[in-house]
Amino acid sequence: MHRFKINKNEVTDARAPLSQEEAAHALKVLRLRDGETVQALDGEGGMWMACLRVMDGKNAYLELKEAISNSEAPIDVTVYMGIPKGDKFEFLCQKLTELGVRRLFPVRMERSVAKIEEKEKDKKLLRFRKIAQEAQKQCGRGLEMEICDPISVNEMKKRVESHELTLLLWEEAEGYRTRDAYREYPGCTDIACIIGPEGGISEREANMVMEAGAKCVTLGPRILRAETAAVTAASVIMSLWGDV
Repeated sequence: MHRFKINKNEVTDARAPLSQEEAAHALKVLRLRDGETVQALDGEGGMWMACLRVMDGKNAYLELKEAISNSEAPIDVTVYMGIPKGDKFEFLCQKLTELGVRRLFPVRMERSVAKIEEKEKDKKLLRFRKIAQEAQKQCGRGLEMEICDPISVNEMKKRVESHELTLLLWEEAEGYRTRDAYREYPGCTDIACIIGPEGGISEREANMVMEAGAKCVTLGPRILRAETAAVTAASVIMSLWGDV
């Protein structure tokens, strides 16, 4: 089933115009025809069955039919990610969206080789959000995963206290695993996890967030790459507390 993003503020009489980009994708790439059944999603939790209506060769709108159930996870998961090199953050925008993560923060950590400079921030965030939106349509989520502005470790520390449970994934951790955290906090619905960049989280940074209440956990005896650790942590959290 093909899915298209709509702007709920533009819906009139159950008709939702498609943006030029979405219309071009429907008509020129997918070659859909007038009257075909698709799904519409507004990125804020609303999802509908819809009928594609073609106005001309480049414009189209959706006739919204019955609302369909939201596929959001029953828990709110936030990932704080030390900024990784190359296209790894783009990979995470896609995969964490598919897993049901609610928001993703790039964090400027001591050992982050990659930087998101202020002058290029808007351009990079626009690309990250575009990737997340495409992943959202592919996996049938009602909500867009929020790609947040980059923050410092000090800002992250302040946010730790706002979550019911924050898990620090650190290679120096021993013994205490995510399943142990689940046994202690089985009813949590607001969970965050912190993952370092390629060089890992420094001891100073780890101590900072643990002082704020983060629980230091291990993902096992093998050292995982940063992007592997993020996807694994989200998967385990969704398996224990969520709907996977």
